[in-house]
Amino acid sequence: MHITKSALRDFLPITLGTAICGGAVYFLLIPSHLSVGSISGLAIILSNIIPLPISVITFVLNIGLLLLGFLLIGRDFGAKTVYTSVLLPIFLAAFERLAPNPQSITGDVFSDMVCYLFIVSVGQALLFTCNASSGGLDIVGKLLNKFFRIELGKAVALAGMCVALSSAFLYDLKTVALSVLGTYLGGIVLDHFIFGFDQKRRVCILSSRMEEVRDFIINTMHSGATIYEAIGAYDHVPHKEIVVIVNKSEYVQLMAYLEKTDPTAFITVYAVSSVTYQPKPQGGPRP
Repeated sequence: MHITKSALRDFLPITLGTAICGGAVYFLLIPSHLSVGSISGLAIILSNIIPLPISVITFVLNIGLLLLGFLLIGRDFGAKTVYTSVLLPIFLAAFERLAPNPQSITGDVFSDMVCYLFIVSVGQALLFTCNASSGGLDIVGKLLNKFFRIELGKAVALAGMCVALSSAFLYDLKTVALSVLGTYLGGIVLDHFIFGFDQKRRVCILSSRMEEVRDFIINTMHSGATIYEAIGAYDHVPHKEIVVIVNKSEYVQLMAYLEKTDPTAFITVYAVSSVTYQPKPQGGPRP
């Protein structure tokens, strides 16, 4: 387990993200007895039969899973996972001392669940942008992936759903249903927070003024583009198609230019959730 300089720079947003997740669990999940699929959710269930604070149960579960992971998987975790696994129960313990016996903020279990989903997704998005996670069920997912060949995403979702369903042993049907629903919706909301705010668009343009469009993309937008040879299926006439990946503000800028320069241009737009490339050493526009 090696700590790099980039990892050290990430510790502030990781700490903030973990604090947000801890606050969401303590002030929204615990008062409503919801066990939305997570290690904290499992700790909430176990606290009904084990006379220990939820922070202690969460700590024991996280440390136990880390040790199990090291034994069965190897050192495939890194400093960030260890850090968040220990830090989350520390924040829960701090909240237990600062605000013992928390009450429902909204006064309604469903509203607590909805608020929890949005708040915890902000914290988890901070963790994921730093290539970190809160540990816990992610380790369970890796174990299922290794020994049962289940895809990692599905394995984590399966583990979370098992936690939510386990609330049936102690809580009423409404609480169980909300826990399962919250576990399902949590993945959707998290995807929105991770990908939605920085979603790119792939714009494909067929224009009679291609050189002007290319010049605008390269020299005004300072972006890169790819030009393809396209042949019309009806008349077999060759055309040039220019393809560019843009963010939201660049998309608005490009569409405004095309509307003014070539209103007859044929344009198709696709959503792109992630773009990975290696910039050239001397800089320059992205591809």
